[in-house]
Amino acid sequence: MIIAAANRIAQVSEYYFSTKLKEVAARKALGKPIINLGIGSPDLPPPKAVIAALEHAAENPTKHSYQSYSGLPTLRKAMAQFYQNHFAVSVDSKNEILPLMGSKEGIMHISLAFLNAGDQVLIPDPGYLTYASVAKLVGAKPIYYSLEENNNFLPNLEALEAMDLSRVKIMWLNYPNMPTGVQANKTVFKKLIAFAKKHKILLVNDNPYSFVLNKAPLSILELPNAKDVTLELNSLSKTFNMAGWRIGMVLGNQKYIQQILKVKSNMDSGMFYALQQGAIKALETDKQWFENQNSVYEKRRKIVWKLLDALACSYNKEQVGLFVWAKLPKGNRSEPFCDDLLINSDIFITPGFIFGANGSDYIRVSLCASTAELNEALKRITV
Repeated sequence: MIIAAANRIAQVSEYYFSTKLKEVAARKALGKPIINLGIGSPDLPPPKAVIAALEHAAENPTKHSYQSYSGLPTLRKAMAQFYQNHFAVSVDSKNEILPLMGSKEGIMHISLAFLNAGDQVLIPDPGYLTYASVAKLVGAKPIYYSLEENNNFLPNLEALEAMDLSRVKIMWLNYPNMPTGVQANKTVFKKLIAFAKKHKILLVNDNPYSFVLNKAPLSILELPNAKDVTLELNSLSKTFNMAGWRIGMVLGNQKYIQQILKVKSNMDSGMFYALQQGAIKALETDKQWFENQNSVYEKRRKIVWKLLDALACSYNKEQVGLFVWAKLPKGNRSEPFCDDLLINSDIFITPGFIFGANGSDYIRVSLCASTAELNEALKRITV
């Protein structure tokens, strides 16, 4: 006898990369020389001092027990200092920061903390898949708002104002944007904050890409009174090559953080002490780290641009972040285009359709591959 799954499961599918990577692995098992340019998982190591801090802390025999649900005070202070140093944002480390086991966890915690069944959630199209999936899982309804190239992939506030917003509770933002690589600015954030206040909507900016190929990192919390209606998620995954460590944070008004903690404290039993010590060391890293890392990504991106030229795609060289978003030649659709690359060239690239209807004519290429792999991919396409 098979016990039926909950009704909510019928509203979501297995995560795209979960299923697609099984296919890629199966092709590799058959001896196919697959080059994976689809996933945004950094292939470079964290700073050496971070590894040393982790190892040293793990050797302490008294630090393998449960930890605080709110993280070490020293970790929260390090997060606050990081925001002060890099964004000139002042937050109270005791009450306005909550460490997370990856910012993806935060999407679920925030949704559970603020959404009731039937509430609506504004979700960008194209955008991160998890925003919509989590909304459905908690019984809320995703309402998609278009990010279009002719508006530089920024929210169209006139179009949003024309919508019925009476049931909208949360609006997801993601700047610097994934998948498009667009950076917002203070003028855009100011308008969005005013929009959120007017309609009593909680803005959540998901901000893990600020330090990758970006000369002007920006937090929405830099804007005056942003904390009234805004939360920001951030992560060490992309910034410090610590994706597998699962360390993130949510920052904002104490009253919002308290509600999220109610959910989180019922979902886990705190982050391993040694991971927190490694995170503290990472957050103390100087700016030379970002410059060195970005020099690597810059070299890779130039090869990706050549690859996209060979595929007759168009793209904006002002993009920031860990990917290059590119428009396909006219008449092509992303899914068959990427399947053809996988089957005939053994190259896996992410099709834009997975990010929403507005991504159907685009592809996303990751910079998380060595220059040797990227040159080999270019060779396969041009021969």
